[in-house]
Amino acid sequence: MALIFGFLVFIAFIGGLLYFLVVYREVPGAMEMRLGVLEPLPDDIGQWKTDEDSAEGKAAVQQGLKREVRVFHDLQGGGLLGGGKLIHQVRYRNRATNEITRVEPDVIVPRKRVHKE
Repeated sequence: MALIFGFLVFIAFIGGLLYFLVVYREVPGAMEMRLGVLEPLPDDIGQWKTDEDSAEGKAAVQQGLKREVRVFHDLQGGGLLGGGKLIHQVRYRNRATNEITRVEPDVIVPRKRVHKE
């Protein structure tokens, strides 16, 4: 009896998963209505900015480097719910030659969902 109940729960789980995948991905507005809309993107998206105010930026200046940061919107990396990913990127340039000397690993910035009122 427990085996049959477990099998039925498994079938219900698969059905719910298929509903989630099909309806939320294919019905326009279904995800926004249930989960809310993603917060707006920053105004300076994709633009490299020189960072000299943070502790890392000051340390880079002492080493003769220029620290640049940006937030990049990766549309291909949307995951299951779509919407893309925001990625915080950091690179260091040589002040004399302007050559990129090193790059820090990318950090994914979580986006919040905001419900409409």
